[in-house]
Amino acid sequence: MLSRFELTPELLLRAYRAGIFPMAESADDPELFWVDPKRRGILPLDGFHLSRRLRRVVRQDRFEIRVDSDFRGTLAGCAEATEKRPNTWINTEIVRLYGALFERGAAHSVEAWQDEQLVGGLYGVSIGGAFFGESMFSRVADASKVALVHLVALLRMGGFLLLDIQFVTPHLATFGAVEVPRAQYHRLLALALGYRCVFPRGFGAGGAGAGAGALAALQSSKVTS
Repeated sequence: MLSRFELTPELLLRAYRAGIFPMAESADDPELFWVDPKRRGILPLDGFHLSRRLRRVVRQDRFEIRVDSDFRGTLAGCAEATEKRPNTWINTEIVRLYGALFERGAAHSVEAWQDEQLVGGLYGVSIGGAFFGESMFSRVADASKVALVHLVALLRMGGFLLLDIQFVTPHLATFGAVEVPRAQYHRLLALALGYRCVFPRGFGAGGAGAGAGALAALQSSKVTS
């Protein structure tokens, strides 16, 4: 286990570069532990699956997509307990550490807003050409899905090579997520860390036309019905 005084933002970034990441047993557990899965979940940026229905939702700009406008609010949303997700692994130490990474420009949020309310989004860590997705949440149907579509589009636009999702869930599998052995993951990570990428700020001004901009960045994406 790791105490608050042992784990710093700098050490956390070193851990990501080494292919490991921290988690808590629950939101109420004050301690963290390192995770290094034998099989790692990734979402191939050149094999992203976007359904026709979700493509229509994105094009309609039902949500205003913002980047880094309310990172802490997004983190809080991901930590919320819901009927479908009564327990989360985001404890106060996770909030402290990733808030510090955001202040250093190493963590980012992609947010879905509706009527000036944050209704969904995701956050993660950006190092070199790798983005490490941490968690996502949705208070309105399709909000987190649209945020994910924009994330993938932004990463493609920024020249990123790797989108690490840690574990494959049935939900993420519908977007093309796959598992790779640890050794293969480390090769992909080493390649991505050799690039210097800047996380883009978004598509369109004030959200107008953002959906069309995201879809344009995903022209080569696979579309399924």
